[in-house]
Amino acid sequence: MRDVALLLAAQVIFWIHIAIIAFNVFGLIAIPLGAWLGWGFVRILWWRLLHLCALLLVALQAVLGRACFLTIWESDLAVRSGETSSSLPLIQGWLTSLVFWPLPIWVFAVFYLAIALYVIALWALVPPRWSWHSR
Repeated sequence: MRDVALLLAAQVIFWIHIAIIAFNVFGLIAIPLGAWLGWGFVRILWWRLLHLCALLLVALQAVLGRACFLTIWESDLAVRSGETSSSLPLIQGWLTSLVFWPLPIWVFAVFYLAIALYVIALWALVPPRWSWHSR
């Protein structure tokens, strides 16, 4: 029997996770592109700090050999609700297969560390500023 409340909680965590992934990927593209095109928001300090911290957290978890805590929470809640991977809604199943690759954790650690180093390099190449309007 499926527990609807646990299933809903799992789905909320899944979609929050997707939003965070989209934010991280967006920043990886928008920061260098925005610097080139003169977009002021790519230099906002709090936005850049949020992006850097999110990616460093992902890299740290991978280096420590841990899956993302959002992945663990979502999976645990889904299993406790009685959900199986075959009963996922179509879009969620597709996104799950796109986001969660069956690779060893060390592959993710190398990948996320490279991305974290890229984001750190962007701080030097596209330095953040306190104000949106300062150039």
